[in-house]
Amino acid sequence: MDIRLKRAYDPAEDADGYRVLIDRLWPRGVSRDRARLDGWEKELAPTTELRQWFGHEPSRFEEFRRRYIDQLREHPSLLTALRRRARDGTLTLVFAAHDTEHNDAVVLAEVLRRGLPQRTTREQP
Repeated sequence: MDIRLKRAYDPAEDADGYRVLIDRLWPRGVSRDRARLDGWEKELAPTTELRQWFGHEPSRFEEFRRRYIDQLREHPSLLTALRRRARDGTLTLVFAAHDTEHNDAVVLAEVLRRGLPQRTTREQP
């Protein structure tokens, strides 16, 4: 699977393949023409509450990751569709965050590549 991550503020390239925005909010200052998106999967973005709690604080990333993965479990068909795209060609997850190591795109790419991790006993509902 060819899954790439790219900031919405970086220029789109033909090599990006299928470009999908995975944020709930449209990136500030980026026109639709400049974004050159093929899709926008708002449903796969973290909830507003989770995003605000995280606040892009690297020290909260592991807990954010755990909570976000729990949210992703609610959208198996959307995850399957993106996996299929990545198997058929390049899939680029487009995001707006400044931090390229601690954001939802990093977590989503990991889930697409490896699948959803098993829940630990602590996480069982």
